[in-house]
Amino acid sequence: MKKPLLIVVVGATAVGKTATCIALAQHLQTVILSADSRQFYKEMTIGTAKPTPTEQALVPHYFIDSHSITEEYSAGQFEKDALHLLNKLFQEHPVVILTGGSGLYIQAVTEGFDEMPEIPEQLRQTLNDTLENNGLGHLLAQLQELDAVYYEQVDKANPQRVVRALEVCLATGKPYSAFRKQEKTARPFDILKIGLDREREKLYTRIDQRMDIMLAEGLLEEVKSLYPYRHHNALQTVGYKEIIDYLDQQYDWDECVRLLKRNSRRYAKRQLTWFRRDTEIQWFNANDTETLWQFLTNYLQKQ
Repeated sequence: MKKPLLIVVVGATAVGKTATCIALAQHLQTVILSADSRQFYKEMTIGTAKPTPTEQALVPHYFIDSHSITEEYSAGQFEKDALHLLNKLFQEHPVVILTGGSGLYIQAVTEGFDEMPEIPEQLRQTLNDTLENNGLGHLLAQLQELDAVYYEQVDKANPQRVVRALEVCLATGKPYSAFRKQEKTARPFDILKIGLDREREKLYTRIDQRMDIMLAEGLLEEVKSLYPYRHHNALQTVGYKEIIDYLDQQYDWDECVRLLKRNSRRYAKRQLTWFRRDTEIQWFNANDTETLWQFLTNYLQKQ
């Protein structure tokens, strides 16, 4: 191949990315980089559906358990760290795999990420306190006032994105959208994007079953251990926020389980909406491995 190749495998939660990527990495004798914004944190295991120790032993994985929940880790920093690592890995492997369901982190590596200003920790804490005390709707109204352009684009069910935008608006006095560029940054490697999908009802069934397994494996106890860090952005997400609210006695356990499953399904829908906007992604049914393998074989032979 003229250039190294980064194979990017994306898709909704529970679609089957882990198994596919491990099989692909074994076949290509290469390694896997995780672009899941919560698998970085070593304290978050059950609720993030990390590859098991057995699975990680089959193929070297990077950016899993790489940070502590006590640290903040942004998509911009991930871009820098991932590109630095890829530069080293491509010296040994002509092909490397990047996978995850966090569209922003995938985009950071494949297209570049905007340089954002430093945010005072006190401002971040204030916004997270406002989120807890007044709800997401209050922050959305503030964002609409400060940056109407980004307000129309933001995932209005994702508090992390809303808080991030408000941080920039309030810290700089400028709209968050003013810091976001449209052009892609050229990379010194080729990129092939693969999307995995399933029939919607089958995907939702897998999501419900996965949540049952997580709860049986001790998700409640994991969240209890992380409760002191409940304001951390990584915990303001599906699978953790619902249990934190349960621990705060906002509803009973049956309602918590219902919300865990419902919100996980909604999260999968948002992931698919994000990835469907990327016309470079080649989509395959996660069960149709034969078609995927044939496509990859043909692609690699042409390189």
